[in-house]
Amino acid sequence: MLDPSSSEEESDEGLEEETRDVLAAVAGSQRAPPAPAREGRRDTPGRAGSGTARPRSPSPSVISEGREEPERQLDEEQDRRIRLQLYVFVVRCIAYPFNAKQPTDMARRQQKLNKQQLQLLKERFQAFLNGETQIVADEAFCNAVRSYYEVFLKSDRVARMVQSGGCSANDFREVFKKNIEKRVRSLPEIDGLSKETVLSSWIAKYDAIYRGEEDLCKQPNRMTLSAVSELILSKEQLYEMFQQILGIKKLEHQLLYNACQLDNADEQAAQIRRELDGRLQLAEKMAKERNFPKFIAKEMENMYIEELRSSVNLLMANLESLPVSKGGPEFKLQKLKRSQNSAFLDIGDENEIQLSKSDVVLSFTLEIVIMEVQGLKSVAPNRIVYCTMEVEGGEKLQTDQAEASRPQWGTQGDFTTTHPRPVVKIKLFTESTGVLALEDKELGRVILYPTSNSSKSADLHRMIVPKNSQDSDLKIKLAVRMDKPPHMKHSGYLYALGQKVWKRWKKRYFVLVQVSQYTFAMCSYREKKSEPQELMQLEGYTVDYTDPHPGLQGGQMFFNAVKEGDTVIFASDDEQDRILWVQAMYRATGQSYKPIPAVQTQKLNPKGGTLQADAQLYADRFQKHGMDEFISANPCKLDHAFLFRILQKQTLDHRLNDSYSCLGWFSPGQVFVLDEYCARYGVRGCHRHLCYLTELMEHSENGAVIDPTLLHYSFAFCASHVHGNRPDGIGTVSVEEKERFEEIKERLSFLLENQISHFRYCFPFGRPEGALKATLSLLERVLMKDIATPVPAEEVKKVVRKCLEKAALINYTRLTEYAKIEETMSQATPARKLEEVLHLAELCIEVLQQNEEHHAEAFAWWPDLLAEHAEKFWALFTVDMDTALEAQPQDSWDSFPLFQLLNNFLRNDTLLCNGKFHKHLQEIFVPLVVRYVDLMESSIAQSIHRGFEQETWQPVNNGSATSEDLFWKLDALQMFVLDLHWPEQEFAQHLEQRLKLMASDMIEACVKRTRAAFELKLQKANKTTDLRIPASVCTMFNVLVDAKKQSTKLCALDGGQEQQYHSKIDDLIDNTIKEIVSLLVSKFVAVLEGVLSKLSRYDEGTFFSSILSFTVKAAAKYVDVPKPGMDLADTYIMFVRQNQDILREKVNEEMYIEKLFDQWYSNSMKVICVWLADRLDLQLHIYQLKTLIKIVKKTYRDFRLQGVLEGTLNSKTYDTVHRRLTVEETTASVSEGGGLQGITMKDSDEEEEA
Repeated sequence: MLDPSSSEEESDEGLEEETRDVLAAVAGSQRAPPAPAREGRRDTPGRAGSGTARPRSPSPSVISEGREEPERQLDEEQDRRIRLQLYVFVVRCIAYPFNAKQPTDMARRQQKLNKQQLQLLKERFQAFLNGETQIVADEAFCNAVRSYYEVFLKSDRVARMVQSGGCSANDFREVFKKNIEKRVRSLPEIDGLSKETVLSSWIAKYDAIYRGEEDLCKQPNRMTLSAVSELILSKEQLYEMFQQILGIKKLEHQLLYNACQLDNADEQAAQIRRELDGRLQLAEKMAKERNFPKFIAKEMENMYIEELRSSVNLLMANLESLPVSKGGPEFKLQKLKRSQNSAFLDIGDENEIQLSKSDVVLSFTLEIVIMEVQGLKSVAPNRIVYCTMEVEGGEKLQTDQAEASRPQWGTQGDFTTTHPRPVVKIKLFTESTGVLALEDKELGRVILYPTSNSSKSADLHRMIVPKNSQDSDLKIKLAVRMDKPPHMKHSGYLYALGQKVWKRWKKRYFVLVQVSQYTFAMCSYREKKSEPQELMQLEGYTVDYTDPHPGLQGGQMFFNAVKEGDTVIFASDDEQDRILWVQAMYRATGQSYKPIPAVQTQKLNPKGGTLQADAQLYADRFQKHGMDEFISANPCKLDHAFLFRILQKQTLDHRLNDSYSCLGWFSPGQVFVLDEYCARYGVRGCHRHLCYLTELMEHSENGAVIDPTLLHYSFAFCASHVHGNRPDGIGTVSVEEKERFEEIKERLSFLLENQISHFRYCFPFGRPEGALKATLSLLERVLMKDIATPVPAEEVKKVVRKCLEKAALINYTRLTEYAKIEETMSQATPARKLEEVLHLAELCIEVLQQNEEHHAEAFAWWPDLLAEHAEKFWALFTVDMDTALEAQPQDSWDSFPLFQLLNNFLRNDTLLCNGKFHKHLQEIFVPLVVRYVDLMESSIAQSIHRGFEQETWQPVNNGSATSEDLFWKLDALQMFVLDLHWPEQEFAQHLEQRLKLMASDMIEACVKRTRAAFELKLQKANKTTDLRIPASVCTMFNVLVDAKKQSTKLCALDGGQEQQYHSKIDDLIDNTIKEIVSLLVSKFVAVLEGVLSKLSRYDEGTFFSSILSFTVKAAAKYVDVPKPGMDLADTYIMFVRQNQDILREKVNEEMYIEKLFDQWYSNSMKVICVWLADRLDLQLHIYQLKTLIKIVKKTYRDFRLQGVLEGTLNSKTYDTVHRRLTVEETTASVSEGGGLQGITMKDSDEEEEA
């Protein structure tokens, strides 16, 4: 019903016309949105009349609402009618498909994640990071999970992707896997543990975290329809799915199911034949009236008719190739010989296909079950009896043996026959006991004439017994079941009279046989005959109910089959049998007219009352619910292009809202139904894909994730069709198709460019996998002018460049919004600005690193464009960076971390290194670096001057406080400049040279100041044996030693003058160390010379020597006098030993200590040797001798213990001294009566220690 006026005037036209008018009105324009799209303007019912008191003057809004309510109801009613009509066609496609199958090679879709699951996932990973789970993991895995949680799970882009329904658990797992692969590859190798094992272990732990502690054993008993939609679905599941898609109620489905007889394969095949016949007639009518769609070329009109015929011809061939009854025994239709397939197209030629009797072949299966025999009296109870069963013309079977007292068997015999009216013989025998008996005795027999309509239950049958038999009431209980073959559509007894066959009115046994999907025959059979006696091919006949013929005797209910030039009258014994025959023949003839029995004849018949009552009940229900118009609607007169567009839109909406991350791909069951619908109802492939593209683009524009490969496939199909390449064999191109294609092409180009510009947000973290690469490939395809000429590479590059330029602005704008940089830069302090820019730089680097990791592969053809995108991105950052740097105070060095962060990223990128932004960054920081180095040089020089003026020379680490500070500053400055990793080679070399030369100058100043302080300190020290080396002197020595070590690191520079300058510093330090060693040794030797000068007072012939000798001898008579000379020797030896220990302990460098000891020992021996040489003509005083022997021997032993080498110890000087003292010792032992009191130059002596 179109409007209220049409509902008031009910016409007497057929239901088909009414339905066609409704659908034509709604589908007036295929581009108009379907009725469900109008729901946006619906208001709450009853809103206008909600008040209790009626207003005096209604407002315009109330009047508008009052007008919209009927219009809304009308829209809803039209929408419901369209959906019901669509559902009728859909269920027919599902019930009897003959073109499409459910594809088994489609990619399996993963379950999508929703917002609740994402939140739960975040909580599980947070619990793991907080240590609240039982999962054991090392620090490396925890770091990987923490990075995954912070960067991926908490990303707003992931949240948007989840909200759009394009994210599955597999996407989350793949992102984590890709992340850890890079981490594990960077880990050091571990013996016995491969990195593949680590990866597997980490993935297993990830899965454990992902699943949480949920009980995996708790599974729902029944999977929902959405959960099994990726599988091959049964018919019932497909019905249920499309009920949800089209919003059909369960009651409506049941009514339509029964009325359409969806479980009756014969009815569905007949419906298809009627539809195909109607399409052929429509094509002929179109060709006759020249009423064609508007094509891009005039010659396509005739081609269009040929395509219509060809498509119907293909459908007929597909139908012809199907088995007669799907699901039954395997029976392929008999192939009839045809000269050409055009036989399908020319229905009017009756003589082209002629059946012979041999073409009709039937095969029946009989099951005969013998239960028992009753009334057997003529045989003794202990006699053996048995039965035989036989189908005449076939083999004979026998039951088991039984005693006559209990003749029961339950034996089944299986037979096969080609006779529609077979003869079955059952005989009862008893075993003959006579010796000469050749055959067993027959006790009785029964002959049956079963048909496929006969009762299949066990019944008692009276047996024919021999004459004079006592078994007058012998009965046998048996069941005969005769199954009809699938191509036998109906059978039974009818009266018939025709002009060409059955020319005499008589009762015959008829069988309606389907020879092929388009060939049926009415055959009459006699008993025990496999071939029909007569047959009539039903092609071209029209069957209908007729009134009784008074002149014909026999038969009560009449019907006929009429064809041009022939009429055959049939009659059955009851109404129910007539209805069944007419229905069967109606399906077979393929006629468009549906026979309807007269009202007065539709009465219940006792024989077939149940079926008749059911049919009447369904008809009543149909009329009550208004469903009959949808069933009887002629599919050939409806706009299936419009209907399919609605069906595909509703299916796609349903698919995108189910539990799978489909990305726009239909499920196998949905693809199957849509394919079948298009083939069966002639929906053009280009129209299908144009509608599909429109819906996919609309969903994509609204935020859904659509697979670009799917868009590519549909677009390529449409482009191929529009340019005449015939992807589906259709060569005609309508003007509407071409115009719509151009519109879609322009819209798709805009969509793709927008997606590429938003690639970071449309394809976050490279998900869906390969989608960005497929989008770029599709863009290249869309830019092609036709299907043969490839688009120039520069043109594609130009478009991609423009998109990436937009992407840079989009990415940076969103990044600054995320960081809230605009608010900070306008109000914050300089330090805060710098901190925010540093944070922004980290975010920028993270964005570009993610682009490289997840999207660079897609742009592999244009790496320079990705570099330009990065430069554009950095150019936008430059504005904020320069603003923050300009706000910094002069001589502020807090901005260097920003340079290091950016430079470390840029210098490692081959495309960005020394690029535009990188050079700008260097230009900004060159003056800062130079200024910083200048100030540091001045500061270090001042610290040297002040430090040495106030130096206390207390030991600090390897030197003094001033030297340690100096070397630390020089090293820190060089490390700072080194860490800058200045990208420009020339300036980097300049900085290095300058710092090395500066270090040389500073170390030189340090060495000179230290030497001066050393010399001054040593001059103040006394020259007696009380001399002990001060700690400050050792510290000075250590400063020089440390300067030697530091110069190697701080001043070394390969090549040219710098190397010479470094050698000069080394020479200076070495000479200084030699000088202070010499000064120190001179000081020690001066002490020895003081000791020797004291011994000189005992020289022979001196006045002082004689006084000392006389005094000692006189005093020795009265008191014990100490031994002269031993105190002096012991004091000197103590001086040597303690200074050796001080030097060994305080000085850090062993090599210089050894040189010092070598020089000290050698010079000491030289001094003693010279002193002895001066007294070569004098004999040493006993006290001189004893003191020198002890000093020499102790000195030798002490320096040997300090590591002085044998070559130095046993020098010529020492040998000279040793010989002289030995000679003096010998002389003294002869002249002196008391001897030397145990003091001797011999190695084994045991001298007394003072």
